[in-house]
Amino acid sequence: MANPPPGTETLAEAIISEETSTSPSLKRKAEDNMENGSSKKAATMNGEDSTADALITSTDPLHPANHICSLCHKFYGFGWVTGTGGGISIKHGDHVYLAPSGVQKELMQPKDIFVMDFKTEKYLRRPKVLKPSACTPLFMSAYTKRGAGACIHTHSQWAVLITLILESGAQQHPSHGKDAFCMKEIEQIKGISRGGTGSQEIAEGGRKLGNLGFFDTMKIPVIENTAHEEDLKETLEKAIEEWPETCAVLVRRHGVYVWGKDVAQAKTQAESLDYLFQLAVEMHKMGLKWI
Repeated sequence: MANPPPGTETLAEAIISEETSTSPSLKRKAEDNMENGSSKKAATMNGEDSTADALITSTDPLHPANHICSLCHKFYGFGWVTGTGGGISIKHGDHVYLAPSGVQKELMQPKDIFVMDFKTEKYLRRPKVLKPSACTPLFMSAYTKRGAGACIHTHSQWAVLITLILESGAQQHPSHGKDAFCMKEIEQIKGISRGGTGSQEIAEGGRKLGNLGFFDTMKIPVIENTAHEEDLKETLEKAIEEWPETCAVLVRRHGVYVWGKDVAQAKTQAESLDYLFQLAVEMHKMGLKWI
């Protein structure tokens, strides 16, 4: 076989050529290295990364990647995430797990999950064919402003209806008008934590935050919707700061963001709030006041 023109060999080929006659085993090793390198390069080009995939690979059903998928399936059944709407995120140590944008929630799989570094806000795992959730900046606000461990965004019809009833002026708290949903003396209110995580303190008096009581007034602020989800960040953060006891923020004509100290609390609070939203709508239909 004729030798290739000078300068056309790769470094690995040059090594193989030089050592073939004296060390067949070295030739095989070099060939293996070349093959492995090509495989890794191809995998990277196809969006495969074993290191990144390790972040979403687990048989534990409560692993964030698995848990997000199972919750999305449930929320679809509740009517909270119809037509790819809504989202969910779980903070696990310094990693933030996020459902993607534009994926049917009932079909979501762990391979669809994005993973972000909490401190740098850089993606550690980013599926090539999917887009990050537009809710991401708002989820991050719940983590940084409330110390939350999980955040859920739903497009619940009951949440939307509450904001419309408030906007109409039919039922409003005398002090907060259309800008807050307020309710009291309903047992399910006891499932709502002041501040959402139950781990912070209120500046006035320094008392520990715990769950609301039957005679407490639950207050959930309402912000106006924007054309793009990420543009809600500023007003959501303002609401979080101005309403230190809230565990959620309603977005008029859109839905609700709910958080908790962990995913279990975020889920139970989202369920409790949706129950209260629906109850309030039904009370309104019957001519009953919810405040």
